[in-house]
Amino acid sequence: MTAAATADPGLPTAPPGGGADPALPGDLARSLARAQRRRHLAAISLTLPLLVFLLVVFLLPIGALLVRAVENPEVAAALPRTGQALSGWNRQDTPPAAAYAALLDDLSALPEAAQAGALARRLNTEQPGSRSLVMSTYRALPQLRADGQTPAPEAAQAQLLALDARWGEAPYWQAIAKNASRWTPDYLLTSVDLKRTPEGGLSRVEPDQQVFVSILIRTFYISGVVTLWCLLLGYPLAYWLSTLSARQANILMILVLVPFWTSILVRVAAWIVLLQREGLVNSALMGIGLVNEPLALLFNRTGVVISMTHILLPFMILPLYSVMKSVPPTYLRAAVSLGSNPLAAFFRVYVPQTWPGVGAGGLLVFILSIGYYVTPALLGGADDQMLSYYIAHYTNVDINWGMACALGAILLAATLVLYALYRRVVKSELSLG
Repeated sequence: MTAAATADPGLPTAPPGGGADPALPGDLARSLARAQRRRHLAAISLTLPLLVFLLVVFLLPIGALLVRAVENPEVAAALPRTGQALSGWNRQDTPPAAAYAALLDDLSALPEAAQAGALARRLNTEQPGSRSLVMSTYRALPQLRADGQTPAPEAAQAQLLALDARWGEAPYWQAIAKNASRWTPDYLLTSVDLKRTPEGGLSRVEPDQQVFVSILIRTFYISGVVTLWCLLLGYPLAYWLSTLSARQANILMILVLVPFWTSILVRVAAWIVLLQREGLVNSALMGIGLVNEPLALLFNRTGVVISMTHILLPFMILPLYSVMKSVPPTYLRAAVSLGSNPLAAFFRVYVPQTWPGVGAGGLLVFILSIGYYVTPALLGGADDQMLSYYIAHYTNVDINWGMACALGAILLAATLVLYALYRRVVKSELSLG
């Protein structure tokens, strides 16, 4: 009997040419690992462009916003020697004479007047009058340094005091010392009506300057009212759509989505036409006898809420409709057949199953509402502007990027907190269910 005949047929045989058989377990595992790595690399190569796009247009701008909210480069970059000379100052007595000489050195080292202007604007936000003081000193540098050399500290102090007596007042030097560091919490503190004292502690800003907390509360209040109205209008509409046939629901859903196809500016302009004193709304109300004179619906909070509700209503309807469509209608019929009142069955059986849609729609509408700018700016009055209006003001008018980014960081933090609360509520409901 040959060796081939005596071999166990259940065992693999060696290949004719010798070497490892690819069908062996070890080789098979390596082949599978290589194939899996190739699939992973292919998946990564397909998703990499999207990841790069999100990084460039989403994550990097948010990171830059957060960094700029605590960055304070103007004073630190323009007056490095002055900040160092003031590092040991108690911020109450007269600054040391070396600080005056360092100030002349730093101002003379500025390559162009634009940097001096940026320095002056930044200090003026801390201490009114600093802008004229810094710019007048910058323009007088040729006389203060006639030979191109900075005078001795005592002589520099005397020259600056002779040029402007305000250089002998502590608040102007306190503003410089306070902003000598490149990083500062001042913008974030100001956005919640707090400030640093000259001694380094925290205190509330003056009563006539405490505006941002009230603006933030106003922003949340208007957003909450808009979210509530969207829920009250969107819930029955979404329920009605969920009871229709697929063809009818699709046709009516097109009408719901019509606002998405129109510019916000066009919709706001249309509401201005509708809500004005001689507009269609007032004319209709007076025509049917509900009012005797036109109502004030424009340039107040009423117009803002109406327009924002109209614009954001689809964002409430779509999540509600998707959840309601998945709820079997037999549940309500079963509850009624077991003796429950139809209205009680609706609120006890049907509504609890739609909480995920209510939460998702409410969160989406509220988050979009707190960032609204165009609608309140065009339809609201002075007391109806939301936080985004002041972000635009600091960006385009005051050119205070630090304050604008700090207010933007407040909105971002509020959004993240709301999302975290929503996730926690959803998880608790799922665990209870």
